[in-house]
Amino acid sequence: MVDDTRARTAGPARDRVALRGLAGFGHHGVFDFEREQGQRFVADVVCTLDLAPAAETDDLELTVDYGVLAADVVADIEGEPLDLIEALADRIARTCLRRPAVESVEVTVHKPDAPMPVPATDVAVTLTRSKA
Repeated sequence: MVDDTRARTAGPARDRVALRGLAGFGHHGVFDFEREQGQRFVADVVCTLDLAPAAETDDLELTVDYGVLAADVVADIEGEPLDLIEALADRIARTCLRRPAVESVEVTVHKPDAPMPVPATDVAVTLTRSKA
């Protein structure tokens, strides 16, 4: 008789890999001065995937290499300028979803120095995307 005491999930994966505070210098924005001067953007990503195969085998190929993903997210931030942080969040989500194990992702893009008519410490958008 095999003792199978490992926890199993039923249905879609509920496991997560989170990267928070990934910062880069980008030239995104609708104003010319934002495109010219650039500013700091910060991204948080939470990837949803089934971590059981990686946990059982101790195999990096069965999860997300968060070091590589972090570098790719920063490259997205520092890449081709976009008008809206909504579009930047979508770009980052697509980058995350290219990982085979990732089923869905929540992306938050912060624009802490956004030009605002009133004092604000942060402006952020959050979106969720999935392969399904």
